[in-house]
Amino acid sequence: MAKMLRSMLYVPANSWRMVVNAPAEGADAIILDIEDGCPMQEKETGRVFARDSALMLKAQGVELFVRVNSLDTGLTNTDLEYVVTPGLDGIMLAKTETAADIAAVDSLISAQEMAKNMNEGSVSLIALIETPKGIVNINELIAASPRVIAVAFGAGDYSREMGAGMGVSKISPDDYFPMTLYARSAIAIAARAAGIQAIDTPFFGMVIDLEGLVRETMKVKLLGFSGKQLTHPRHCGPVNAAFTPGSEEIDFANMVVTAYEAAQKQGLGATTVAGKMIDYGTYKRSMALLALADAIAAREPRSRE
Repeated sequence: MAKMLRSMLYVPANSWRMVVNAPAEGADAIILDIEDGCPMQEKETGRVFARDSALMLKAQGVELFVRVNSLDTGLTNTDLEYVVTPGLDGIMLAKTETAADIAAVDSLISAQEMAKNMNEGSVSLIALIETPKGIVNINELIAASPRVIAVAFGAGDYSREMGAGMGVSKISPDDYFPMTLYARSAIAIAARAAGIQAIDTPFFGMVIDLEGLVRETMKVKLLGFSGKQLTHPRHCGPVNAAFTPGSEEIDFANMVVTAYEAAQKQGLGATTVAGKMIDYGTYKRSMALLALADAIAAREPRSRE
């Protein structure tokens, strides 16, 4: 089953206090950041903290990822030498642009798995798309390695690369949404076609604008995203809720499954529930929703502890 990645919270890897407190924030996944969230003079500290906290964090039931520096920085290999370690679920590669980027990082991860007696392929990979080049090459880079379990969108650098400057931070998220619509759609469609997850960009509105956060999350959910990157702990709860089926959705899905299976026994290919036409496609969507609801319910005890 796919990893639960409704909410992926960035944590600066060079802050031990923030690292050890991260599991209490309620995110499905933690991304220890040794890229933009970690100053150059603190990279070494971030690498050490990411390495040394892995087993401790994993023991608390979260999915654990590390965002490493892009290949063009010359820092990626050193990052991986430190952070590919037991307890790590995956690597997020900043500014992924080509299939060659994915292949190179796959090879580097394999070398570290072998050197540390880890199971080959145990560390997964999330491609963070932040440039037009990455969007253009998205299908090829997804196919470049079986490690790729998700594609994530970074609207900040994408905005700059598109010539919009600080567009995502100078105007409201609702106003900049059209600028990112094609990129988001391309990512979601490519990910869904490949059977992997699409993770949306962090919210660039005001931290306290939880209504705006939820509104944006519901929009990208309709586009095909199954999770969102977060830069503030306050956003974990609202985003998790937005990606969690509500009780009315679950009740309706159960009715659909019951009605459709009864219709099948009668040799019928369609039926109605609450005045709505129900066919095999509706049945499949309902089964998927119920499977998601069950998976979320199975991990809820951890978030309430």
